[in-house]
Amino acid sequence: MHDLSTFSKNCSMKLDSHPLPDLRINGQRLWQALIDLAQIGATAKGGVCRLALSDLDRQGRDMVTQWGREAGMTVTLDQIGNVFMRRPGRNPDLPPIMTGSHIDTQPTGGKFDGNYGVLAGLEVVRCLNDHGIETEAPIEVAFWTNEEGSRFVPVMMGSGVFAGAFSLEHAYQARDQDGKSVREELERIGYLGTEVPGQHPIGAYFETHIEQGPVLEDAGVTIGVVTGVLGIRWFDCTVMGMEAHAGPTPMPLRRDALQVATTLMQAVVAVAQQYAPEGRGTVGMVQVHPNSRNVIPGRVKFSIDLRHPTDAGVDAMADKVKALAQRLQEQTGQSIQIELVSSYPAQAFHAECAQAVTDAAQHLGHSHMQVVSGAGHDAVYTARLAPSGMIFIPCKDGISHNEIEDAKPEHIAAGCNVLLHAMLAKAGVVRNELNVT
Repeated sequence: MHDLSTFSKNCSMKLDSHPLPDLRINGQRLWQALIDLAQIGATAKGGVCRLALSDLDRQGRDMVTQWGREAGMTVTLDQIGNVFMRRPGRNPDLPPIMTGSHIDTQPTGGKFDGNYGVLAGLEVVRCLNDHGIETEAPIEVAFWTNEEGSRFVPVMMGSGVFAGAFSLEHAYQARDQDGKSVREELERIGYLGTEVPGQHPIGAYFETHIEQGPVLEDAGVTIGVVTGVLGIRWFDCTVMGMEAHAGPTPMPLRRDALQVATTLMQAVVAVAQQYAPEGRGTVGMVQVHPNSRNVIPGRVKFSIDLRHPTDAGVDAMADKVKALAQRLQEQTGQSIQIELVSSYPAQAFHAECAQAVTDAAQHLGHSHMQVVSGAGHDAVYTARLAPSGMIFIPCKDGISHNEIEDAKPEHIAAGCNVLLHAMLAKAGVVRNELNVT
């Protein structure tokens, strides 16, 4: 594990917040790279379908690594297929300042989710090359295997194995709907590396991403300084009643599972509102049995999705829903079972990384605000190993995981410029090598 204090002590120079105040990336080049990559797996509606470890994923990986090599970067693969593209620094003993994301997509994905973070990192390197700038620490661009989890589970697989959240063997054994395993597909597409996951050093990690939500656009703000990722608890709730004829059965004599269930569903939303503004409560799946027009429902199963920036908060929300379920069970005599099916801890990002993003946004004159990510990202796992932070930009109507996903070119460029200056503030610039034009 590396931390920024150790990194700073090891530097032979004082790191400036803005060592090259006038430096800017080539926004048109970055935009074109996004468009070019989006042609691999392009869909009729303007989106992208490039599932992890598919032939299209191989083509995307080949394109991005070729671009990296053309930019003078060396490429390393680990055993789960994570890719690390390295631009050397003056001091090779320093851990690299890393950025990245993923290039696999949802079946109905867009051009920007994940891809933006990888290609923004590549544009940072291209910009440094254009101006002949040498950094003190190496700069690396990573893209992580199977972040989306569309073809294989668990989600965020590559970064999760890297961080030790689950084992390499567990990931290898995951299979898609056709029975093909992760290991088999990594080998087939030529991206089964030799480096042991987690042994690749990181000095600090920044991930640039579209917000995938409406907060920034609604506020009219360009840069989101991400302070952390919400903790998540997923439950399945089953309410048992008794099926009966909708006509002959009087209202007081019914055991209507759906009416009890809807009371709990409303409580999920109400509890989230009690924990505003960052609490989240969602019922997204409902199964009613027997699902007949003139039969009183005898069984209802539904999902509960609770989220909060702290584990204490999300657990308190869950406790309130469970307490209401217990009271309803006692009042109605109907069985209510709530089962935890998945749990993801909240993850705060490193304060110094968030400050580097804030400083860069202020220096560049971009409006900015602190936000919390409601979705998981690879930075959640890198944060377990090294100081990490994220940069959000708005996406149109807050829509993502959709072929109509969109972002403005000026926001794409703004986020990348913030990334550039945040990374330089941590990597350092070799002063006697400057050739800025």
